[in-house]
Amino acid sequence: MGTVHARSLDPLPMRGPELGVQPDDIEAPDIEHEPKQEVLENKNVVVQQVHIEGLGRTKEDLLTYEIAEVFRAKNLIDVMRKSHEARQKLLRLGIFRKVEVVIDTSRGEDALPNGLDVTFEVTELRRMTGSYNTMVGNNEGSMVLGVKLPNALGRAEKMTFQFSYGTKETSYGLSFFKPQPGNFERSIALNMYKVTGQFPWSSLRETDRGISGELSFPVWKTNQTLKWEGVWRELGCLARTASFAVREESGHSLKSSLSHSMVIDTRNSSILPKKGGLLKIHQELAGYTGGDASFLKEDFEIQLNKTLFWDSVLSASLWGGLLLPIGDKPTSIADRFYLGGPTSIRGFSMYSMGPQSEGDYLGGEGYWAGGLHLYTPLPFRPGRGGFGDLFRTHFFLNAGNLCNLNYGEGPQAHLKKLAECIRWSYGLGIVLRLGNIARLELNYCIPMGVQSGDRICDGVQFGAGIRFL
Repeated sequence: MGTVHARSLDPLPMRGPELGVQPDDIEAPDIEHEPKQEVLENKNVVVQQVHIEGLGRTKEDLLTYEIAEVFRAKNLIDVMRKSHEARQKLLRLGIFRKVEVVIDTSRGEDALPNGLDVTFEVTELRRMTGSYNTMVGNNEGSMVLGVKLPNALGRAEKMTFQFSYGTKETSYGLSFFKPQPGNFERSIALNMYKVTGQFPWSSLRETDRGISGELSFPVWKTNQTLKWEGVWRELGCLARTASFAVREESGHSLKSSLSHSMVIDTRNSSILPKKGGLLKIHQELAGYTGGDASFLKEDFEIQLNKTLFWDSVLSASLWGGLLLPIGDKPTSIADRFYLGGPTSIRGFSMYSMGPQSEGDYLGGEGYWAGGLHLYTPLPFRPGRGGFGDLFRTHFFLNAGNLCNLNYGEGPQAHLKKLAECIRWSYGLGIVLRLGNIARLELNYCIPMGVQSGDRICDGVQFGAGIRFL
């Protein structure tokens, strides 16, 4: 019999979702018919050997887990499907530039009449790669330079050095990532970093020097992360006009914290989803492993998306969080929540609502924010099927509140305070999706419920980022 070439797809990102493969998605194999030999598509077959060609520094025992399912295939279509899935797993390791699959009949003295051999032809990445790109954060752009050592020790480990220079933040860091063989979702990561950021809404400059270690693993349909972080923080005034409250917080401090996050994400896209939901819960406990900061911080994020008629999408989001000081020491301005701006409560200036002193915003210990959105195609659908599909019209209603809490008053008093003086806004605009990386918004906003000291942006407001309310 002749050689069967399985269909190859483009490489997948390291942490990208696995793609399901159906029989209809696989091209019909090209099989040469020989006399007195039957075609094997619908007959039982046995995968006798799996070869991996092109290995250099990669350890073979790592790949055994990724190709094990190929041996369980029962017919030719099943062999092709499982080989394709194994190829995806190999690419997801982030250590190969190219992976091709070749399926052939078994040869040799021990070959069975229905035996098959599967060969993966791989091309490893270089020992060191460099990168230059730009990143978009929440209303911030940065230039990023990186050096990466993929497959550093031969078992899909990755070492990365990255330097980032942005409009409000400059950082550099060294990280080490190692997945568990046979279970890529389980991994450990170690990080060392220095970050210097400017926060003009608070007249604050902050420099963080830290180390961290985290363990990521799946549980049922959730992704869990446990993390320890130790940070030496240096706070200073960004301007001579900084308020006394900001000057009072200036100086050095050490934070040591344990945190846990849980994520359930069924959205078809993280930037502009059309269906699915998101649940994210995060807890952070500081002070019990040393350091000057002592607090318990809880926050969550919920998002639901539903496709309606005429390709429109209804989206609802809810954020919330509490910061509880432990002991007599007050919380730091660097740990509090901030709200407002084109990525949260539109119609207000960036992080410019809630407690403030002499025009400097100090953040709050409790907050909530909700949003209701209707995304529709552009009128008359210009550029349909091409560039025009990257744009959506946007109708929104946002509301929320940010304040400090007196923890001696009890939960009912806290809820009452969070329900008072609600800021809200509504409006419409245009949304542009930048691939699956970020999105841009140009909105006409009408802020309502404005409180004394809030800064508003009444009219046209531009926003760019990866996380929007």
